[in-house]
Amino acid sequence: MMSRRFATILFASTLTAGCSSLSSPTGSWWNSSEDQEDMLLSSDNLQVAAGDEGLVRSVESGNDGEVSGSGIDDSIDPELRAAAERARESLEDIPPQVEPSMANNDLWQRLRDGFALDLSVTNERIEQQLNWYVNHPSYIRRVSERASRYMHYIVGEAEKRGLPTELALLPVVESAFDPFAYSHGRAAGLWQFIPSTGKYFGLTQSWWHDDRRDILAATDAAYTYLDRLATRFDGDYTLALAAYNSGGGTVSSAIRRNQRANKPTDFWALDLPRETRHYVPKLIALAKIYQDPAAYGIELPSLDNQPYFEVVETGSQLDLAQAATLAGVSIDEIYLLNPSYNRWATNPDGPHRLLVPTESAEQFRQGLNALPPEHRVSWQNYSVESGDSLIRIARKFGTTTDVIKEVNNMNGDMIRIGQRLLIPTARQGTSAYALSESQRLASTQARGGRSGNGQRLEHTVRSGDTFWDIARENGVTVRQVAAWNGMAPGDPLRVGQKLVIWSQNASPATVASARNSSMVRRVGYQVRRGDSLSAIANRFSVNVRDIASWNNLNTSRYLQPGQSLVLYVDIRNAN
Repeated sequence: MMSRRFATILFASTLTAGCSSLSSPTGSWWNSSEDQEDMLLSSDNLQVAAGDEGLVRSVESGNDGEVSGSGIDDSIDPELRAAAERARESLEDIPPQVEPSMANNDLWQRLRDGFALDLSVTNERIEQQLNWYVNHPSYIRRVSERASRYMHYIVGEAEKRGLPTELALLPVVESAFDPFAYSHGRAAGLWQFIPSTGKYFGLTQSWWHDDRRDILAATDAAYTYLDRLATRFDGDYTLALAAYNSGGGTVSSAIRRNQRANKPTDFWALDLPRETRHYVPKLIALAKIYQDPAAYGIELPSLDNQPYFEVVETGSQLDLAQAATLAGVSIDEIYLLNPSYNRWATNPDGPHRLLVPTESAEQFRQGLNALPPEHRVSWQNYSVESGDSLIRIARKFGTTTDVIKEVNNMNGDMIRIGQRLLIPTARQGTSAYALSESQRLASTQARGGRSGNGQRLEHTVRSGDTFWDIARENGVTVRQVAAWNGMAPGDPLRVGQKLVIWSQNASPATVASARNSSMVRRVGYQVRRGDSLSAIANRFSVNVRDIASWNNLNTSRYLQPGQSLVLYVDIRNAN
């Protein structure tokens, strides 16, 4: 699907699918925040987002009930069917609205009032997108309903910054307003940040949380990034949006090429990656439709110009099931407004806040004030047994060793038999936390077998394992292994991690060939002038798709001389 690919800061990141962090590297060239920002805005790294593509496929197939690959339906353990259905309906059903009597009570009109892009522009690419939307009105309906929780806030933040409010529609393009969208390019959330760029903008990740999915923090980061890109390109938002998708360096390079050839340098004249060429027209087409839906035969769901949620300070960690009870709403509602939380509770390190529906905010505050601090999370008094370790105990109770050490004032990892540990635990059973990360992962792992294809295998990651090794052993592709386990091909594997594989082709012979007797070697290759993916694939007797997976490449983009690639080559077949 179309998406702005938040740029990876370091060149090396292009080889690791955004795995590198933004911790300051050594070297005199990285001396200030200005240097870091210039590197960020100049990056030409293209990532791939999630969310929109799955919904497009669903609508085109006529299957409005399920969005394969990215919808909320795929974020819940299949054993929890009732909870899954409830969560899906919560995401896509707009709450009851009072029919607006005046234009200023209509959030869609407020959105239109802030439009500032040139929507009179005509272009074949825009017409293609318009035609698709007009022929699939259910798509507009579904993304509009999904947006109902978040749109008032997102429009308001654009207005505060003086940004064109068309940008509030960007999550339609990025994630189809699915807050749990995750791409094979490692981008997450409504705005689809990759880890490194998220970290640059203060979107931290931990076992407990992922700020890239936080509605407040990610919206702030996305608008900050877009504003800086617009400044870089002299206020041209079509170029800023193109850079938001493919990287500032990609757009600047395209402009320089046109300048040397004495060609126009506006967005429509630039030679950009295929995804980017359609990305900006897609947003413009959406803006045209939301500006005058009746002209296109589309009816938008009613949406009042009122805040959907309030931000309530909690002061400390809080069990999400407890929060739902205090607010008088479903726990799914709490997760959908607070999708950054991976587990059963808020992050113990903060920020200590929750988004709750506006009509429930006062009830929630009163209930929270009356709740004794020791009841905010449940506690297990555990006696250390023979063979225990902090890691084993943490896994048993669904927490981390750092949390256990902090709660029990421990300085190290040493424990003794009979020692009593106080451990925070979930207040309710697993079924109550259907949108937690573990339940979303369970559903993702189960989804590969829903069509009845393949045998479910479980693989425990060993030291030295790679996605490619595991895929080769089981006769599947790298991208399949990653997708079945809710990961991206560039995500790191952890020793002891459990992976699910749906394989029809694995056999002892395949495994022996791959693991024990093969002559496969990891090869570093530097791209030469005139090289193409197909030429490199032929030279080393591999296929283009594998090269792209190993290096997280977009096959529609040209290789650059000097670019480093990683290849896994059977040296008996290499030319």
